[in-house]
Amino acid sequence: MRRILSLFALLAATAAPVAAQDGAVGKPIEGGTGFQVAATKLARDIHWLDHMILIIITAIVLFVCVLLAIIILRYNRRANPVPAKFTHNTPVEVAWTIVPILILVFIGAFSLPVLFDQQEIPEGEVNIKVTGNQWYWSYEYTDAEDVAFDSYMIGQPATLTAEDEAQGATAYVKSPAIVEKLQDAGYTEDEFLLAVDKPVVIPVGRVVVMDVTAGDVIHSWTIPAFGVKQDGVPGRIAQLWFEAEQEGTYFGQCSELCGKDHAYMPITVKVVSEDTYDAWLAAVQEAGEYVQVEEVALTN
Repeated sequence: MRRILSLFALLAATAAPVAAQDGAVGKPIEGGTGFQVAATKLARDIHWLDHMILIIITAIVLFVCVLLAIIILRYNRRANPVPAKFTHNTPVEVAWTIVPILILVFIGAFSLPVLFDQQEIPEGEVNIKVTGNQWYWSYEYTDAEDVAFDSYMIGQPATLTAEDEAQGATAYVKSPAIVEKLQDAGYTEDEFLLAVDKPVVIPVGRVVVMDVTAGDVIHSWTIPAFGVKQDGVPGRIAQLWFEAEQEGTYFGQCSELCGKDHAYMPITVKVVSEDTYDAWLAAVQEAGEYVQVEEVALTN
């Protein structure tokens, strides 16, 4: 049954194609449609479920449209001048009660396992505490000592130096000086408002568990390509998990309105090989401060 539904889901995906992206995943693409490229099993399952439900609701809409057309053509005043006087039709009433129940049970049979897979948190191989703040993210690798940092969007005041300002850099404005900072950090010009000064670094193929909270108001940590989204609530800790299957750079955004600079607290995750991750973690611990993963990769 699942193979048959997967075939139908593939047809639905043709109607709503997944936007293919080169390089970093998560930045806007002109004319792009559909979901971001799935980089985890969670995301793939969400895409599959969406396409399967799209088939069902499309069939329902077409069926209702056909019924409306039949009623309009066959039972209008000209074609049917003397309308029937019946008040109910038991078989039809039973059908329109039973059929929706069966449809909902069918959808639930496939959607609940996807939901449970998201909510049943496995034992993490990498554990990170995430704290949302106005308007930046704080990360602490709880499995390792002395690995904690704040992550700001490149272009926020906290990322600008006196030298940057002397070159004409202005907070939140994509000026030539800001573009130069982006390029120096390994980003492209069109990744402005998405790139951060200190991205999260995780290894490919390992289970990552994140404890999400907030220090002031409600924020939301989201990476669409991973299929994860979790609100961070002050005074509470919620969890999410994922296992990235592809190396690369992934972008997300705070997805809970949290104040005037809500649009300026993006999320950047860099998925690297296990060897690079272990070397990066050791380099951060040795330096006692954040080290760009590209610097570690160059030395190895």
